[in-house]
Amino acid sequence: MFNPLQRFLACEQWAFLARDRREWEIHLAHIREFFGEGLERADPKRPVLILGAGSGLEIPWRQAPPKTTGWDADPSSRIRTLLRHGRFAPWNFGDITGGFAPLQAAAQRCVKESWSGRRRPVEIARLRLAAILPTLPANPIALRRWIQRHRPASILAANFMGQLAPLAQDLLERSFAPHWPWEKDPESNDPLGEALERWTERQLRRLLHELTESGAELWLVHDRAVLEANSQLQLDPFTPDWRAQLSGADHLEAWDPLCGVDVLAALKNHPILHQSRWLWPLGPDQLHLTEALAFGTKLR
Repeated sequence: MFNPLQRFLACEQWAFLARDRREWEIHLAHIREFFGEGLERADPKRPVLILGAGSGLEIPWRQAPPKTTGWDADPSSRIRTLLRHGRFAPWNFGDITGGFAPLQAAAQRCVKESWSGRRRPVEIARLRLAAILPTLPANPIALRRWIQRHRPASILAANFMGQLAPLAQDLLERSFAPHWPWEKDPESNDPLGEALERWTERQLRRLLHELTESGAELWLVHDRAVLEANSQLQLDPFTPDWRAQLSGADHLEAWDPLCGVDVLAALKNHPILHQSRWLWPLGPDQLHLTEALAFGTKLR
């Protein structure tokens, strides 16, 4: 049986895959080429780990070395990879961050009184959860143990980092339903929204720490920004500051799904093997700025 968190993640994955994919061809070509290069470079005699492997839509599994393991919390991801690629790879189904189960439990405790089961007033529940979030752990212990046990030559990350913030937001919205957990007035402070952003930042920084200490080559793809523009947006040549790459829009709004975490800065002690970005259309006037970064082993 799937636990509630796995069911939630499975629903999110199915909703993602159900989108209109007519505009995805260029994005998929970029990401498959990037991961294909990473898999070809990997030592064929050593383990390889693919984080956020999903259904294999973005992963060229035919290029994966024999000891490649997938990791995705969606309980259907392994069988869908088998159906798509004919590869029944070793798999981990746990939460990569280790943080979602404590987040879900904290939300449920704040929404309902444990002794009576009655729902608290939404304002009280929001403030209680905002106060608790800074105390929740950022400790990807399962990932750390896997790395210590297997010592992978390469680790690929297929956009799971850019999905942490929207997944956490959706989880809280489901926990608070039918009420809205966020401040409705855009001019007012939103203590819960700010606390969740800091929670996401801590999870991401801890994950990147584990990756930097793994001794593996790192091939990372993630949403760098979610953009809304009212005219044709152009992407200039690569620069470390992604904002400096954007031009051509009369009006531009940007949301940072990495909550201020700069992956290039976090891995500054690793040699850069590859760096690129591209625009991925996901809806009318909505673009994702996708970032692909590859790093060699840490310089001592």
